[in-house]
Amino acid sequence: MSLLFVCLLNLFGLFPANAPSDTGEYYFNRIFFDNSLMSGNYFYSDASYQSPGWIKNEEHRLPVNDKIFFSPGNSLELKYTSNENGMWNAAIKFYKWRGKDFIKVGKELSFKLFVASNTLPEELPAVAIAKEDSVASAFIPLSSFIPNLSQKKWITVIIPLTNFKNISLHNSNDIDFIFFRQHSKEGKTHDLYLDQLEIIPENVSSENVTAIPQLIAAKGYEQHVDINWKKIPKTTPVKYVEIYRSTDNKNYSPIGIQYSYTNRFSDFTGVTGKKFYYKISLVSENYSQSKFSNIVNATTHSLTDSAWLDMVQEASFRYYWEGAESNSGLSLEDIPGRSHMIAAGASGFGMMAILAGVRRNFITREQVVQRFTKIVNFLLKAEKFHGAFAHFMDGRTGKVIPYFGKYDDGGDLVETSFLMEGLLTARQFFNRENKEEKFIRDNITKLWQGVEWDWYKRYPDSTFLYWHWSPDYAWHINHRFVGFNEAQITYLLAMASPTHSINPGMYYSGWASQSEYAQRYRADWGGTNTGDKYFNDSIFYGIRLKVGVSNGGPLFFTHYSYLGFNPHLINDKYTNYFDNNRDIALINYRYCLENPNHFPGYGAGCWGLTASDGPWGYKANEPVKSRDNGTIAPTGALSSIAYTPEQSIAALKNLYYKYGKFLWGEYGFRDAFNLSQNWCSPIYMGLNQAPIVVMIENYRSGFIWNLFMRNPEIKEVVKNISNRK
Repeated sequence: MSLLFVCLLNLFGLFPANAPSDTGEYYFNRIFFDNSLMSGNYFYSDASYQSPGWIKNEEHRLPVNDKIFFSPGNSLELKYTSNENGMWNAAIKFYKWRGKDFIKVGKELSFKLFVASNTLPEELPAVAIAKEDSVASAFIPLSSFIPNLSQKKWITVIIPLTNFKNISLHNSNDIDFIFFRQHSKEGKTHDLYLDQLEIIPENVSSENVTAIPQLIAAKGYEQHVDINWKKIPKTTPVKYVEIYRSTDNKNYSPIGIQYSYTNRFSDFTGVTGKKFYYKISLVSENYSQSKFSNIVNATTHSLTDSAWLDMVQEASFRYYWEGAESNSGLSLEDIPGRSHMIAAGASGFGMMAILAGVRRNFITREQVVQRFTKIVNFLLKAEKFHGAFAHFMDGRTGKVIPYFGKYDDGGDLVETSFLMEGLLTARQFFNRENKEEKFIRDNITKLWQGVEWDWYKRYPDSTFLYWHWSPDYAWHINHRFVGFNEAQITYLLAMASPTHSINPGMYYSGWASQSEYAQRYRADWGGTNTGDKYFNDSIFYGIRLKVGVSNGGPLFFTHYSYLGFNPHLINDKYTNYFDNNRDIALINYRYCLENPNHFPGYGAGCWGLTASDGPWGYKANEPVKSRDNGTIAPTGALSSIAYTPEQSIAALKNLYYKYGKFLWGEYGFRDAFNLSQNWCSPIYMGLNQAPIVVMIENYRSGFIWNLFMRNPEIKEVVKNISNRK
């Protein structure tokens, strides 16, 4: 999602719509807790007490315990003292990230309970459920649902939702909180552990798993091992895969679980130069386990600098290769998330990441020909709006998905430009004289020539491009966009179009406009008049910034338009854009060194404020004290490697060594983390993984830049801008 879109969410009330029923989508279980990526405390919990009552807490949250658990690798600790005239309370919130909006419904609350203390049934807490608006049910004693309480073993607690009174539910998806609170007054301290806190889905399979999983391979890196297994058929009643590890091939311990959206697991061991053995089992909805798989092994080992870059590129590349939408071959918005919702911009970025994967021999040319044949065939049939594509499309039908509400049902020119950036790069890659590659490049040309960039002027004499047009609501969103931000590529491609070009003068009258509207636009999003005339010329942290609002903005401004379009070659009357992007990256870096908000972690090895998932949702963080909430996205520093190689490589290694235990996964670095909140995103985002792959490749070889810039239409644009200085 671009900054332009973030602005529109606020301006026009566009927010993710409630998901309709869709039997073809992946449905999540409504799980309140299964594991925490972070040790210490659980971000999506709350704990408080009134003395002489007490509950163990860390910064008013429930502690995470990695020694006692039902599903590896941790549980929530509920340690409390119940006293007369006192009270304690705990809450666990359902975490709904973007795209996690198809959720199974059920009629029972279930969780696993481990009682480590000498606790009697009547000394257990009371429990309640609550809606997002904090409307809660009456509390009921937990003891009513545990006929035989056993200590020091995991027991299953099941509570029918009908037992919770004084609350009206449409279905179980109305439940956003599970509350626990003091129920007794005996003055003892009790130590309990909670795991797999969830709603049991209706019609859940009671079958045991008879299939035996098959591990394919294990591969060791600096401090982690990747294992992958044969894909599990959707018809197999599997809740998750449980992973076991050994150092001697005799004594195995459970180390983690993986859900069925992927057939890969990354085990961050934290050790270099050691051999590890792995096996897996399949766990059913009733928690019975299959027989174990075969055993694979790998040894962690030191990497050369080149191998470090290969490692990061290949892991992030997998998002677009292994994690692609199954019908179209294009990029999903995020993983895990909706399984058929394609994001146009992320798909364009993903195409370039896939081509970098060919360059690095992660896949063969024959494989990529097959993938792009699928992609092109899909895009030819997909819904278009005067040639432009929607922000989100259904990978099964090609129809628009109005994810951000009813007005988001048409052509998105910025997302289309990112998509075309990838397609035009691919057109130059597929240069062999055979029918397969000719089919790809000819139809890319057809798609490229079909975009009516000039239509998105709205008026014949308009000096601006408009971001969105809807067949049902026309120009309702009414958003004229200007720079400097991530969308320079949109104006450049509109100028380059061989069939529907705009006047090259719109670069200065629109993108770099000095008009009152443009100045107000920049001042509104930047919160300052600095840079509101497009050019800036102020000094920040010892660096003179030629172009940009405020002190440059989030780092994705320097990435999205320049994955393909080589910024070295963009020279207008204000600046050279490689130099300008480098300066924005260095300002961001120096801000994080100074760290005016004193956020933990920030420094030479942990920097890069940009747009990402965050503890409070998607946000574009930037190097301004009031717009920095402590969230670091690895894509910020890593995708800046072409501008700041020394600083970016230092960040890469530090993020891996210091935070890899929670931050590194099957698709590389997770989207973001915030140490001040003890939070790490569980997702990978299509807009953020590809820039890592592509910009590392541009730093190493210039491969993607060189491909894109070979397009003859693009060469003309470079001349046009330079000639109009």
